Amino acid sequence: MTVRYKLTVEYDGAAFVGWQRQNNGLSVQGVLEEAVRRLTGCDCSAVAAGRTDTGVHALAMGAHVDLIRDYDPETVRKALNFHMKPHPVAVIEASLAPQGFHARFSALERSYLYRISNRPTPPVLERHRVWWISNPLDAERMSLGAAHLIGHHDFSTFRAGDCQAKSPFKTLDDLSVERQGDEVHIHARSRSFLHRQVRNMVGTLKMVGEGKWSPQDVKTALEARARAAGGPTAPPQGLYFVKVIYPA
Repeated sequence: MTVRYKLTVEYDGAAFVGWQRQNNGLSVQGVLEEAVRRLTGCDCSAVAAGRTDTGVHALAMGAHVDLIRDYDPETVRKALNFHMKPHPVAVIEASLAPQGFHARFSALERSYLYRISNRPTPPVLERHRVWWISNPLDAERMSLGAAHLIGHHDFSTFRAGDCQAKSPFKTLDDLSVERQGDEVHIHARSRSFLHRQVRNMVGTLKMVGEGKWSPQDVKTALEARARAAGGPTAPPQGLYFVKVIYPA
């Protein structure tokens, strides 16, 4: 018999090939599973609310692991963090999972943040944490373009070619754009997203912010239902998995 623990995990995606375990490099899942093995002496499979790509960060990724005995949750948190050193990943909260809990399938809502550094000088301290765009961006125009994407749509235009989702239809609850000093922040919220959907939407909104597209062009691209009709894919380093909402 195993005991399921609900985890909230933070990590710097620059050090990893993504969440999912892969043969070509270090993954967050692999580091976490190795920490569990060192704690318990047994192998386990760590499951996350979202499978972030190479370079994508997480502020509060939801996850779960099944352990072979009933540990105190605080012991689990401290032990996993000890065994994951020196990798830039940490369990910031651990608790016994509710009955039937699943980190991926129990999620009601996922939130992402995309950070754009919008200044003439390249960022030095934040170079792996933002997308640097030196051309001035009009955040208000970007916000008008983003409004066309909110709601239930066929998001084929913003779907990666290798996306494994059965349907391109998703309901986007929020896509907002705001300027904060030299940065432009794009917030996205939905129950679930297609592979690279957020980065493809950001790349499209960048075209609007630079004045190369009109806000109405975003609607036209959406209705084309073809990836070629959308803007470029934004790089991964500016994307953050912010949080996941589960049933109370």
